[in-house]
Amino acid sequence: MEYLPRIVDTELDALAEAPAVSIEGARGVGKTATAMRRARTVHRLDDPGQLAVIGGDPLRVTGGEPPVLIDEWQRLPASWDLVRRAVDADPQPGRFLLTGSATPTEAPTHTGAGRIISMRMRPLSLAERGLAAPTVSLSDLLTGDRPRLDGAAEVGVEQYADEIVRSGFPGIRPHPDRIRRGLLDGYVDQILNHDVHQFGHTFRDEGSLRRWITAYAAAVSTATSFEKIRDAASAGEDDRPARTTTIPYRSALEGLRLIEKVPAWLPTRNRLRRVASAPVHQLTDPALAARLLGVGTDALIAGTEGWEGDGTLLGALFESLVTLSVRVYAQACEARVHHFRTQGGEREVDLIVERADGAVVALEVKLKSVINDRDVRHLQWLRDQVGSRMLDAAVLSTGRQAYRRADGIGVIPASLLGP
Repeated sequence: MEYLPRIVDTELDALAEAPAVSIEGARGVGKTATAMRRARTVHRLDDPGQLAVIGGDPLRVTGGEPPVLIDEWQRLPASWDLVRRAVDADPQPGRFLLTGSATPTEAPTHTGAGRIISMRMRPLSLAERGLAAPTVSLSDLLTGDRPRLDGAAEVGVEQYADEIVRSGFPGIRPHPDRIRRGLLDGYVDQILNHDVHQFGHTFRDEGSLRRWITAYAAAVSTATSFEKIRDAASAGEDDRPARTTTIPYRSALEGLRLIEKVPAWLPTRNRLRRVASAPVHQLTDPALAARLLGVGTDALIAGTEGWEGDGTLLGALFESLVTLSVRVYAQACEARVHHFRTQGGEREVDLIVERADGAVVALEVKLKSVINDRDVRHLQWLRDQVGSRMLDAAVLSTGRQAYRRADGIGVIPASLLGP
């Protein structure tokens, strides 16, 4: 299969002088394909034969002509410390690449701080899928110069719904619908029935973890409480399990990179006080949520209900798709992504992209082609609260044209935003 250029390729170029880089992300996001394009020596620890050889002589894992790729390093957790010590002995740039799709319960004895740089890789963003050529750059928005917004894209609701179910996993999305559905089912089965045990997680009820991830799928793009997710995951049981006994389910799903919450933005240098701290729930790929909930493109467009939010499931999954994309772009800009919500829920902003100095770009996500004053009211309110700390604000929509409103707030088709 032809390699799809990734935004993380540029990030890896910028990290070329680092002695070791670890590319972390869910199974199937393309870590190995990206890393192998740079490596001269490859140790595939997902190959039982190679793992057996290196398991008998672990020092082999750091041998070979650099860059040395240690693929799926978590299958031999000791490899992390071996790389760290090798870097201590010889900190020459570009020595090691590591890839990992899970956090092993047998954790390394050292974090690797100062030796190994960790970088997250996610499924394909909208910009990487080729729906349209991006005309608006998140990095430009983060300058605070309020760049002119322009560009048009022939991408509507139907195409976004299709992209949700098509998946951002490079090895899954090119296939016909029926094969793709089977591959997504097999993806979930592989992780829940095999990977979860291989990396040290054990559960008495084999079906319990599937119920938990399905409950998270139903809560996608919401700040639904842990208790409600627990109740949904344990529906039909006489006694709800205690919080302490259910934390391992969430830990396992996070460790396998299946769920990735959006943390709350908790500003400290302004008048905002009563701010909610609950995270917004997201699965690593909205296609997994759609498949777990049993919906396809037609059902989404028809307005399928049955999730925890105030709108349609399509709206929730569109927000999930946009959140995935913005996270990819923000990471390339060395920025972090949060959400904002006041404690009473009176004010909400879907995505807050924050620079290292605390300045932010605020983004709302709307499953609408025409944006009106009501759609931007929370952005206007937040701008009044934080003042110059807000570098820019925009609505990411399903419309066709990028432009700025008279009040300065941008309107950007989601397919036209890039890094």
